[in-house]
Parts: sequence; structure tokens; C-alpha cells
Amino acid sequence: MTEIIKTDAVIIGAGPCGLFAVFELGLLDIKAHVIDILDKVGGQCAELYPEKPIYDIPGLPVVTGQGLTENLMEQIKPFGAEFHLSEMVEACEKLSDGSFKLTTNHGTVFETKVVIIAAGGGSFQPKKPPISNVDQYEGQSVFYSVRKMDAFKGRDVLIAGGGDSALDWLLNLQPLANKITLLHRRDDFRAAPDSVNKMRELVAEGKVDLVIGQVTELKGPDGKLAAAAVKLADGTVTEITCDALLPFFGLTMKLGPLAEWGIHLNENLIPVDTEKFETSVPGIYAIGDINTYPGKLKLILSGFHEAALMSQAAARTINPDRRIVFQYTTSSTNLQKKLGVA
Repeated sequence: MTEIIKTDAVIIGAGPCGLFAVFELGLLDIKAHVIDILDKVGGQCAELYPEKPIYDIPGLPVVTGQGLTENLMEQIKPFGAEFHLSEMVEACEKLSDGSFKLTTNHGTVFETKVVIIAAGGGSFQPKKPPISNVDQYEGQSVFYSVRKMDAFKGRDVLIAGGGDSALDWLLNLQPLANKITLLHRRDDFRAAPDSVNKMRELVAEGKVDLVIGQVTELKGPDGKLAAAAVKLADGTVTEITCDALLPFFGLTMKLGPLAEWGIHLNENLIPVDTEKFETSVPGIYAIGDINTYPGKLKLILSGFHEAALMSQAAARTINPDRRIVFQYTTSSTNLQKKLGVA
């Protein structure tokens, strides 16, 4: 028989918001178990842009996605969270006492007093380019994310797309790559104006090639890309020499099984209040990009704020008879002892 893990809180999602929720709950003496479908912590920060700089985290003028993840993991060390990676919660059942029974795809079973959904936009998959033979090049010459920029040092890189990801990685990889070609179906870009201006400056200086068209075929033996056939705007076909293709056509977000949990949804997002960040099911909370409310901003710092308020509310659900006294880490000896700094 499967042993049931009994706990006060289960956090679904090990991205920045889920990790900071571990910290805020820990200050209130609530230990959490954290479940994530990915094989490592960090969520989209670690999976999609581990080396990409982030500039809007308070107190950190610049930090990478991986750096932010590492800092958060260091911050939550005192609270002994237990992580269950490469697992997905498939079923959520509300029990007669108001607690919840969660079962993962690996058969792990939890009984928990509260559930915190911090799953970003849900499980995400990159949208693949409509190229018939793209599968045979994936992982060797075709990459949907950049985990290590040095992997593209000295290479001839073809970046396809016209959004922020395409332009951001063009600007980050240009100093490293031997050659960068940007390919987009039209000479109009959805990226931040500053990024577009910088790209056009590099094109004018001859440091980046800009081609208007679409990839129709990849060429090269044994998954090693040598060139891409490109149909230009005028209908003619040309070849672009390259040994790496980065297609950035966006992500397909899927809520997965949680869409069947009886939680009220609005366009694949979870409506919450702004006092407790509780969903339509009492005891289930949602923080970060997966939730929605009037004025919502999809920023990491917003998710941190939501984690703090949610934790206060969750503590009252977990221990309804306990008086919670708000304390500051700067002045509370009690909190400083928990953090190991007193």
C-alpha cells in the first residue's frame, strides 16, 4: 500500500512564487511539500531562460533566472521543504474534514490542510515550427530554449520569431556566436521597442542578418544542421547556412488535470480574491501567473506579494484557533531564530 504523506501545506509549482511561498509559510511554522512536473526547481526561470538577465526584482539590479532560483533555495533552507520533482498532481479530492487528498502520476499520495497552486501558466510546451523534418534535429541542432549561452559560442545561429524571446536571445547571443541570422515572416516585430531598435542597429552595422521569410526545410545529415531552406516574401526559396536553429513561436500552456478539480476558471486562469488569494474552493489558493484578479500584473514581484498574503490566510485555515501575531524579520528574535541568524 502507498504510504500517505500527511502535511499542512502542498505547493504545486517550484518556480519563484512557489519557492517564496515556502519562505512565507515557514515564518509561520508551516512546513510545505513542493511538487513540480519539471525535473528541477525554478519553473520557467530555470527551464526557459536560466542565463537571461531579469531587471525588475527589488533590491537586485540584475539577476539571471538561475541566479534567482539559487538565491531563493538558499533563503528557504531553514524551513526544510521537501521536493517531489518530475511529478504531476493528477487528482485532488476534498475530504470530509475539509482537508485534501492529492495523488500524483507516480502514485504519491498527500493529505494536506491547504493546497497552493503556483504553477505559472500550467504545464508549458514550445510551439514547434511547421517543418516536416524538425523532429530529427531537436536537441542536437534545434533548441526551444537556451540553457547555456556558451553552447552557441562560435556557431552560426538562425533565430526564427518576432517576439521578445527571439529579440532578447539575439541580443544576448550576438557577442558569442560566429554569425546570427534573424528570420521573421514580416518586417514587423512584437518585441519591446528598445530591443527592436538595438536589433536594427546591429543589422545596419552588418553584425546581424535580417531575413523576411519562413523556414520550409532543414538540411544536414544525422541531426546535424547545415542549412535551412527559406521561402522569402516574394515566393523565391533560398538557403541560410546555419548549425543551430532557435525557433521562438511562443508556448502552448495547458492547465492539465487541475482543470477538472472543480475550481472556477476564467480563460484558463484561476480567479482569486486579493485578500487571501483563495480560489472558489476554500482551502485552495493560487498565486503567480496562474491566477487572475482586477489589476493583475504578471510579474515575479507581484507573485511574491501574493505569497505573503496567501500565507497569512493559509495559516488561519491550518490553525484556526491559533492567534497569529505579525512580526518583522528585522526585529523579531523569534523569526531570526527560525532563520538561523539570531
